[in-house]
Amino acid sequence: MPFYQEAKSLIKHNIRDYGMYIALFIIMATFSIMTDGLFMSSRNISNLIDATGYIAVLAVGMTLVIVIRHIDLSVGFAAGFLGAITAVLLTQAGVPFYWTIPIILVLGIVVGLFNGLLVAQFGIPSFVASLAGMLIFRGALLRVTEKTGTIIIKDDHFNAIGNGFIPAIAKVNGLNLLSLIVGAVIIVIYLYSELSKRSSKLKYQFEVISKPIFAVKLIFVSAIIAYITWILAGYNGFSWTVIVVLLVVVVYHFLTSSTVLGRHIYAVGSNPEAANLSGISVKKITYIVFGSMGMLSALSGILFTARLQSATTTAGTLFELDAIAAAYVGGVSAAGGVGKVTGSIIGAIVMASLSSGMNLLGIGISYQYMIRGAVLAIAVIFDVVTRKKRA
Repeated sequence: MPFYQEAKSLIKHNIRDYGMYIALFIIMATFSIMTDGLFMSSRNISNLIDATGYIAVLAVGMTLVIVIRHIDLSVGFAAGFLGAITAVLLTQAGVPFYWTIPIILVLGIVVGLFNGLLVAQFGIPSFVASLAGMLIFRGALLRVTEKTGTIIIKDDHFNAIGNGFIPAIAKVNGLNLLSLIVGAVIIVIYLYSELSKRSSKLKYQFEVISKPIFAVKLIFVSAIIAYITWILAGYNGFSWTVIVVLLVVVVYHFLTSSTVLGRHIYAVGSNPEAANLSGISVKKITYIVFGSMGMLSALSGILFTARLQSATTTAGTLFELDAIAAAYVGGVSAAGGVGKVTGSIIGAIVMASLSSGMNLLGIGISYQYMIRGAVLAIAVIFDVVTRKKRA
């Protein structure tokens, strides 16, 4: 098949995967032109990615929850409440930050397992169970912060998680050397992963794309990673928030694409009854996914609290809606069984890019909400239409 025809066919049959990347490219190019390049400045891109971190982490967990045909509305105020508990441990209990973080993550798992218990064991619809959780954690957050309204955190090590950057080591033409090295390592890992995946498919005689298309894909993605690295290295380099998000994405991408657990999660999402008949414990998968969601809620709360350097009464407001929107924009299907964690990250960046670009253009907050709502509606319509075409 000629190169052009194969590329066209590939995009057509994988439009769900490539659509979000095309949308992100168009959004960034449009805002860059309209702001005379200010949108793509090192400072703005660095701030945009850092501000996306706590939502991106939630979006990863939410993707898996939606994949198994559930929803979790409690994640926003769970993140806010656990962030407040983090502040209490650091400021009032005197617990060191290196003990506080694992304690909060474990509490997050417990919170998630409680939601899983209501859904898996008692059969309560996840919408209702998580709505109850949202109200409980909203009240708990207000209870924890009611004395002062805001709990200020003065632990520099903890606050660096949300505001600090990896050390420069040295500067090369004004660029952060360690960030350049990290970017190069990411590219090497990506190339190794793609090459080994292709080799494995060829070994078992699965169909793969042609070498020219494969080479173009590797060069294109590597170029994007290199460009983002160059932009960030020109400011302060990779932030610790970005490093945390990258670790979450790598771990969850591996779990969902290369493990038995990942295959079971998608099997349950595609057809719970068939999965149960094939020996997969649907209850166990539900517990694992909700427990994971709880842990990521805790991590989101840590990132947000560290970024603000304080816990507030409004922390977590609308986080769950932003996470759900990011997951849907990133390609997860409302019908379950379809969605990638890498897509949810792109979805989070798409939504953050819209907000950042509109802020730079001075567009009012009322119009911003309407535009973001329209983007979410378009993403869901796109999902429904593509599913009908495949049926």
